[in-house]
Amino acid sequence: MKKPEILAPAGNLEKLKTAVDFGADAVYLGGSKLNLRAFADNFTGKEIKEGVKYAHDRGRKVYVTLNVFPHNADLVGLEEYLRELKALEVDAIIVSDPAIIMTAKEVVPDLELHLSTQANNVNWKSALFWYNMGVKRIVLARELSLKEIKDIRKNLPEDCELEAFVHGSMCMSYSGRCLLSNYMTGRDANRGACAQPCRYKYYLMEEKRPGEYFQVMEDDKGSYIMNSKDLCMIEYIPELVNSGIISFKIEGRMKSSYYVAAVVKSYRQALDEYFANPTEFKFQQKWMDNLLKVSHRMYHTGFYFGETNKQVYESSSYIRDFDIVGIVKDYDNENNIAVVEQRNKVLEGDKLEVMRPQGDNFYVTVKSMKDEEGNKIESAPRAQMVFKFCTESKLQPNDMLIKSKGGI
Repeated sequence: MKKPEILAPAGNLEKLKTAVDFGADAVYLGGSKLNLRAFADNFTGKEIKEGVKYAHDRGRKVYVTLNVFPHNADLVGLEEYLRELKALEVDAIIVSDPAIIMTAKEVVPDLELHLSTQANNVNWKSALFWYNMGVKRIVLARELSLKEIKDIRKNLPEDCELEAFVHGSMCMSYSGRCLLSNYMTGRDANRGACAQPCRYKYYLMEEKRPGEYFQVMEDDKGSYIMNSKDLCMIEYIPELVNSGIISFKIEGRMKSSYYVAAVVKSYRQALDEYFANPTEFKFQQKWMDNLLKVSHRMYHTGFYFGETNKQVYESSSYIRDFDIVGIVKDYDNENNIAVVEQRNKVLEGDKLEVMRPQGDNFYVTVKSMKDEEGNKIESAPRAQMVFKFCTESKLQPNDMLIKSKGGI
């Protein structure tokens, strides 16, 4: 049985490196054109080159998204962009529209093609059609059950790969194909500019009583009738592996480096544990603990087991109980001093959780806090300021320091 890859989101170069450092086998990112995250820190050609080198030097892969549904104007410059990506040595492009697929086959025929979930592939014959068109991998629609995925796998050639989302935000529309944002805000969701109006709170107004709003109540919890729960399949690694999925995809190009690190680490550890001894595999709560600490909505298993009740009725807000407060840049072993770049405010005496790619998380307390020049300070309030503190726990560069908002 081939071990599936962990495929992580890379919203910018820092997140790409974080994903690779914390165990992702591959990352996916958006370049300067034709991707569905117009408001992410998308990559320039120079950044793609650096990211590809960083990944390839460590035996990892980079996929670039070109998964919009392009209008005529979007096709201008497509050939040149495809040639640029090929020259940058990306490992594959993720596509959804026949125009982009056809153009790629013409100008970069050796560049691997992955079919985006936006193409809504929900049956084996559709998958076979795309495979015959030269697509190497099918990113399945989110609306499939594990049973359906197994049936698709059985009916495809062995070298036709299947990828599926296992973690992250879900959409109330069919795998993201939605016009609600277009109609309500003029921002085209299918060209990368979704305003997420499905997360809004809605009221009912009767035409003869303008200005008088009535709550739309599905139940006594509220009226967020289109606000989807987040997908989380960390407890079902054996089921995912046995379904025939070869790539476990994590959503979140707009999420933080902390999110990328924590989610990748949990799925990396769980998958490695399973393959180390499949018959004795047991779920470990520490994997879920990491996922509960990052920004998320209520978790659910999506469509994998065919359940309903996938909406969050109380609020469209994320649960954010923990923050990353710093990234370790250096550690002086002789004097037990950590050098840290701040991410959120941290105080003298704070108890921080340390997360690194390998091993379990552990805790340190901020003592003898100083600024970069060595002056005594009580806090680090400025964004990305460098500060130092004393700890006998041996820290390492790129360790992430996490703080509970309610105190640990």
